[in-house]
Amino acid sequence: METTFQNLNQIKIRKRAAIISLIVGFSMFIFKIGAYLITGSAAIFSDAAESVVHVMATSMALYSIILSSRPADESHPYGHGNVEYFSAGIEGLLIAVAAIFIIYEGVIAIIAGPELKQLGIGAVVITFASIINLLLGNFLIRTGKKTNSLTLVADGKHVLTDSITSFGVIVAIVLVIITDIQILDPIIAILIALNILFTGWKLIRESIGGLMNEVKPELLKKLSDKLISIKKNYWIDIHELRFWQSGDKVFIDFHLILPYYFNIKQSHEEENVIEAELQKDFSNADLKIHLDYCVPELCKYCNYMQCQVRSEEHTKSISWNINKLIGLPIYKQN
Repeated sequence: METTFQNLNQIKIRKRAAIISLIVGFSMFIFKIGAYLITGSAAIFSDAAESVVHVMATSMALYSIILSSRPADESHPYGHGNVEYFSAGIEGLLIAVAAIFIIYEGVIAIIAGPELKQLGIGAVVITFASIINLLLGNFLIRTGKKTNSLTLVADGKHVLTDSITSFGVIVAIVLVIITDIQILDPIIAILIALNILFTGWKLIRESIGGLMNEVKPELLKKLSDKLISIKKNYWIDIHELRFWQSGDKVFIDFHLILPYYFNIKQSHEEENVIEAELQKDFSNADLKIHLDYCVPELCKYCNYMQCQVRSEEHTKSISWNINKLIGLPIYKQN
């Protein structure tokens, strides 16, 4: 019951954060497009284009958060969490398209020659927008990590990119005001677009990795460290540790070798204890353990000194680390 309440609360927090992002993104677009119409700056136009993508991407993020919060059903027995990877990938694609469009417009401005005016007003508007986006981006990333939402983290990174874009625009405007070299405006717009393009690629790469169940080294380390820290001396071996993440849920499975004389009740009680321990660090974990029984060949590795039926003494120690947990059983490694 407590876990269910916690999950519902996380869903509520995600939705609220996405709605805030959408409202702020639309407001920033209005400010920036107004600044572009006043100044005619290609750099400001690049910032406004980024905000258009923000509004579109955040709308999709909100939809994916609503969809991913649905419980598992007959058609989706593992839930709907993978939609967040699609959302992050499409957001990355939209960012890349916006960057290419900005580069195109920048090249046109260089060829035609920029016509800039009232840059001071534009600088004030973009400075305000950059500060707002800096605060919003950090808020979204912090909320996304807190609630295990890839969508919010991706949206937050996008907003921070928008903020960096805005700071670049401010630099462009100030340089043009100081030097009166107007061609600096589209040149800096193109440089900003290249940075945006790189951010889009990273989001696409991350979403593909998630859809392909790519191993996340930091999550693997956290999981293996947890299992090693709660290890009992009658755990003869853990092997073939696997996991994959879907939205905020982590699906974990591994093989655990226990003494052969443990009855079914004892073995499943051990599984319940492990699941309870993992839930402390992985609040929405789905655990499946394949329980194996020991054989005499394993006695030399077994550290369970209370065992009364061992065929030989404990003579070999196992190094419990990541490689051990994800690898083959010990009797296949020697």
